[in-house]
Amino acid sequence: MSAPAANKKPIRESVTTINQDGSRFFLHPADVSGKFTLLRRVTAVLLILVYIALPWIPINGYPAVFLDVALRRFHLFGLTFAAQDLWMMFFFITGLGFSLYVITSLFGRIWCGWACPQTVFLEHVYRRIERIIEGDHTARKKLDRKDWDAHKVTLRVIKHSLFIIVSLLIAHIFLSYFVSIKQLYVWMTHSPLEHWTAFLFVFIATGIIYFNFSWFREQLCLVICPYGRLQSALIDDDSIVIGYDEKRGEPRGPAKKTDIGDCIDCRRCVQVCPTGIDIRQGLQIECIGCSNCIDACDAIMAKLGREKGLVRYDSMNGLSGQKTRIIRPRLFLYGFLMLLGLAAMSFSATKLKSANMNVVRMTGSPYFITDTGLRNQYMVRIINKTDSEQTYTILATAEGHPVTVAGNEEAISVESLGELVQPIIVTISKDNYAGKFPVTIALLSADGETIITRETEFLGPDPRLFQEHESATGKE
Repeated sequence: MSAPAANKKPIRESVTTINQDGSRFFLHPADVSGKFTLLRRVTAVLLILVYIALPWIPINGYPAVFLDVALRRFHLFGLTFAAQDLWMMFFFITGLGFSLYVITSLFGRIWCGWACPQTVFLEHVYRRIERIIEGDHTARKKLDRKDWDAHKVTLRVIKHSLFIIVSLLIAHIFLSYFVSIKQLYVWMTHSPLEHWTAFLFVFIATGIIYFNFSWFREQLCLVICPYGRLQSALIDDDSIVIGYDEKRGEPRGPAKKTDIGDCIDCRRCVQVCPTGIDIRQGLQIECIGCSNCIDACDAIMAKLGREKGLVRYDSMNGLSGQKTRIIRPRLFLYGFLMLLGLAAMSFSATKLKSANMNVVRMTGSPYFITDTGLRNQYMVRIINKTDSEQTYTILATAEGHPVTVAGNEEAISVESLGELVQPIIVTISKDNYAGKFPVTIALLSADGETIITRETEFLGPDPRLFQEHESATGKE
């Protein structure tokens, strides 16, 4: 059995959630109130509402975020990407990644404490349910130590039943990002066997979500998430983090004692920490920047009539009495890389086309010599990225070179999200051939508008050797 919380003191050398024998120590953070807690709660509610609403909000006929894997279409806030456009996601992810770098360089792990889905759902949904059912942190710790009886079984069954229901809702909403709300509702009203893959996905996702938020909890942040490890490389002594003003707080002692610091060693900051650390021991990898300790300490200082801010948002330099530099080289570097990724993504998005076309040379000889001239053969692969069948025309031109084209005489119909390969033959007479030259192949819509163009080359033998060969052949 885990040691009682009262006897578990955090140390820097080991995470609080692991006992000396290697067993799991379960945390029961105390509830806290204050300005930062209120702001975090409002932020969490807004983020949850956004998560729920995005599959419902229509933009250009599709949900705001709809990752239609079955049809290989990805709709993001009015933009539609086909599978062939996923290369642009590299720039998008790069921009987001360096955005997080900029935020971390400025404000430490504020993402973890304020906006990470793990924190949002754990602190503002699952632990709220737990507090309502089982009581405050003292009551929950007593319940853990209590022998199993009807009362304990009843509370645990109610709590975990609600956990499973919430996990089911989260999993269903997550699935709606991939199949749409309308399709999900249809599937839910039919037998699971008719759509067993979706049912299995929801079943597994619910199990993972339930396991994470009911048992694994802060271990995801401490053991699995790599961001906490990156933190030490991204921040410096000028980053705004949560810290303890040691110069003001030490030495600690009872409130009535004189000639000591402001910290009365009430351990309230430890009791409210969701990862079980003691912020007074300095910045630690387990700190997720949630600000619970700030509100807890400020409340104690207010009761004692002392100045708030013993635990506060500040830089390590600020806490030590030095000046904090907001503008510094790493901020310019991360900001430049962030803007570069987002700019590349934005520019690429403006170049999106309703169709894609690739031109490759047919296998075999790169060119063919006929009685009247030279022939190059190409395979044109057309992909329709729209939601309906489209009609296209292929146009092949070579500026300054009188070529004839075969294979593009008739319009081509391609079904929605389908593809078609069309052979195109480009021929030039012997008298007009003077060496290789560029060929432009264009894909035109039904109304004659050019959708996309591709450049290729018309290949042939060396013109001098070709003419000599033709002269010799003529003499024979």
